[in-house]
Amino acid sequence: MKKIVASLLRFYRILLLAVVLGYAGLIAFAYFFANAMIFPVPTSSYVDDASIRKLALPSGEKISIKYVPVQNPYFTILYSHGNREDLGTISDVVSAFNQEGYSMLAYEYPGYGTSTGQPTEKNAYASIQSVYEYAINELKIPGERIILYGRSLGGGPAVELALKYDVGGVILEGAFVSAFRVVTVYPLLFWDNFNNIDKIKEINAPMLMIHGTEDSVVPFWHGEKLYEAALRPKRKFWVNGAGHNNLVEKDPAGYWVAVNSFLKTIKKEQLNREKRYE
Repeated sequence: MKKIVASLLRFYRILLLAVVLGYAGLIAFAYFFANAMIFPVPTSSYVDDASIRKLALPSGEKISIKYVPVQNPYFTILYSHGNREDLGTISDVVSAFNQEGYSMLAYEYPGYGTSTGQPTEKNAYASIQSVYEYAINELKIPGERIILYGRSLGGGPAVELALKYDVGGVILEGAFVSAFRVVTVYPLLFWDNFNNIDKIKEINAPMLMIHGTEDSVVPFWHGEKLYEAALRPKRKFWVNGAGHNNLVEKDPAGYWVAVNSFLKTIKKEQLNREKRYE
């Protein structure tokens, strides 16, 4: 009997040691390689031309931005792209929003496109804040006329900015609850990057969640959890059968109805509020 107990104790000690070492390895891997996993920087799809402006960050790095206005816009979309995209690959998105009557202001994270620097969570936040301040101070766009659009990874900077600054609304497409939980599902680590799920609970701006039900990159449950956590007013548009990169193609009519209806409601409420204060 004593031999059996001793063998069991030895087994559990070995098992515990394996778990501890495995967890320590997971922590080390996440700590040292998080940026490489979150920001797989693609080769730039474009070269600088007259449409690309350079914006200096407080760190001294310069990011590329693109402002494409339309005549007499009510809203300007401040667009944060996904992790394998840049200003060149989202040109169709910019054109589509222009055709719907919205000015577009898109930007790069450091290291993306023709920007300098290294992409990190901190640098992504600094980038969108600098672009927002540029829109307010240089382009003279009121904060309530700025709509944040965060696609996939871009949901992180959009949520961070909406938590701290005045904006008209937030649209999240294929966004995650947090970066590590795209991989681990459950919160295994004692820290996380782009912790959207906790921040979104404190955002007062109107929100629209868009997600594909068959998304294999950022599974659908991420969109559901973000929607549940968000404060009202909020809307959702779940695209049946869509993956991560074909939401608009799967249901273009439904997509634009959802986006335009959301923005028209915000505009109407803002105008009514202005009338009450006249």
